[in-house]
Amino acid sequence: MSIISSNNMLKKAQREQYAIPAFNIHNLETMQVIVETVAEYQSPVILAGTPGTYSYAGTENIIQIANELSKKHHVPLAVHLDHHEEFSDIANKINAGVRSVMIDGSHLPFDENITLVKQVVEYAHRYDVSVEAELGRLGGVEDDLIVDSKDALYTNPTQAIEFVKKTNIDSLAIAIGTAHGLYKSEPKLDFDRLSEIRSVIDIPLVLHGASGVPDKDVRECIQRGICKVNIATELKIAFSDALKQYLLTHPDANDPRNYMKPAKAAMKQIVEKIITTCGCAGKL
Repeated sequence: MSIISSNNMLKKAQREQYAIPAFNIHNLETMQVIVETVAEYQSPVILAGTPGTYSYAGTENIIQIANELSKKHHVPLAVHLDHHEEFSDIANKINAGVRSVMIDGSHLPFDENITLVKQVVEYAHRYDVSVEAELGRLGGVEDDLIVDSKDALYTNPTQAIEFVKKTNIDSLAIAIGTAHGLYKSEPKLDFDRLSEIRSVIDIPLVLHGASGVPDKDVRECIQRGICKVNIATELKIAFSDALKQYLLTHPDANDPRNYMKPAKAAMKQIVEKIITTCGCAGKL
C-alpha cells in the first residue's frame, strides 16, 4: 500500500453514491487515529492538511508517516493539500510525493481563479496528481484561513460549467451554505443549488465545512451528489477537550504516551461517526 491520487476513489464514490471523508491531520497521533479507524472499517480516506499543518509537521515527515501507516494497516492513503493557494508551494509538495491537491483561488476574480487553477492542473497531471478547486467562498475560520461571512459567496451553476471546462480539474468544491469552524446556529444548506450543480457537472463534488452540520443534512448532500466531505474542527474539538479533561483530573501526568490516549479515543468516535454518515465503510 502507498500514497495515491484521490481521483479513482472519488469516481468510485460518485458511481456508488457514498462520500469519502477528508479528515484534517495535525500530528502523529491524529494520523494514527484516522488510519487505524479506517482500516478497522475498511473505509477509503483522504488525509488533508492545510499549509499551516505542513509547516508545523513538515511535508516529508507527513509523507513518511503516511507511507508507513499505509503499509502497516494495508490501506491506500490519499495525502491531500487542503486550501493551498501558491503554485510554487503546491509544486514543491507534489515533487515531495503528495498526490492530491486542492488549489484555492476562490478569493480571486473568476478569470484569475481559472488561470491559477489551470497552471496547477497542467503541472499536477504530469505526475498523476488529482486536483480539486473551489468556486464560491465559505465563510469562517480554519487554521490560517479566515473569511468574513460578508465575503462568502454561493457557487453559481452556470459559472461552474465554464470553470470545470476551462480548468480540467478532477473535483469541484462548492459553496452551498456551509462554513469553516463552528456554527453559531444550524446551517441552512441550499440543497436545490447542489442538485442543479450536480445536473450540469459530471466530476465529483466536494463539501467543505461539514463539522457541525447535522448528519441528516450531510446524508442529503451525498444523496444529491457530494462525493467528498471535509471534517476538521469537529476532530480538533474532540481531541483537545478530552486531552484538557485528562490533564485537569491528572495534574501530575507528564507522559504523552498516556495523556494522548483519551484524546485519541475521543477523536476516534468522531471518525467512526463520519464514516457511518458518509456510507463508506467496506468500500475499500
